[in-house]
Amino acid sequence: TDIDTQFAAVENFVTQDVDLIVVAAADSVGMVAPVKKAVDAGIVVVNFDVKLDTAALKAAGLPEDFLFVGPDNAEGAKLAGDALAKKLGKGGKVIIIEGNPGADNATQRKNGFMQSVEEGGLVLLDSKTAHWETEEANTVVTNLLTKYPDVQGIMCANDSMVLGAVKAIEAAGLTGKVDVVGFDNIPAVQDLIKQGKVLATVDQFGPDMAKNAIEVGLRILAGENLTGWIKTPVQLVTAETMK
Repeated sequence: TDIDTQFAAVENFVTQDVDLIVVAAADSVGMVAPVKKAVDAGIVVVNFDVKLDTAALKAAGLPEDFLFVGPDNAEGAKLAGDALAKKLGKGGKVIIIEGNPGADNATQRKNGFMQSVEEGGLVLLDSKTAHWETEEANTVVTNLLTKYPDVQGIMCANDSMVLGAVKAIEAAGLTGKVDVVGFDNIPAVQDLIKQGKVLATVDQFGPDMAKNAIEVGLRILAGENLTGWIKTPVQLVTAETMK
């Protein structure tokens, strides 16, 4: 979430006259300015994981189809949300814990969760951000559990926030009574899925995504002209899929 440090890093790379920068934007609008500086300096820039804002790209004079390597975050979140909707059934009461409001992937994941809420007939009690952070999620979920003691499910926009949510659920004595889904498939959440404390998460194959972004950049350096969205996969992870 540290946009200032990321901004400075890109500007530093421009000063060093590097050949290629791959960037997962901490802020989808804020990172357009340093990316424009890099492009103007003749550096190949590949945007991955978190998409740069289309309107901001256009306003900066960059193409609206600026190269992006990454998943369909709404599709991935809907996989997790649908798993929760299937478990709870129509009328299930849920809350959403959102990612950083400035990041496109946070927006898209919330959109995916909302699709599951609407199509699954769930009741959305509340939606709050915890800025991707474990401890903030713990605090936010602790307060929401007090406010909504009848909540049955929690959709977290990343797995770091799942860890905080599970901790809050355990502290409230609600283990087994509130189902949680997440996004990222980190090892700690894999363990919680095996223990039955988390219903599902979504694997977006992060290491492969970063690798793909670099490889795409090298292809451009070798002379290829690539634009638009190079979509990377998402996959639902449950106790069943891990067997």
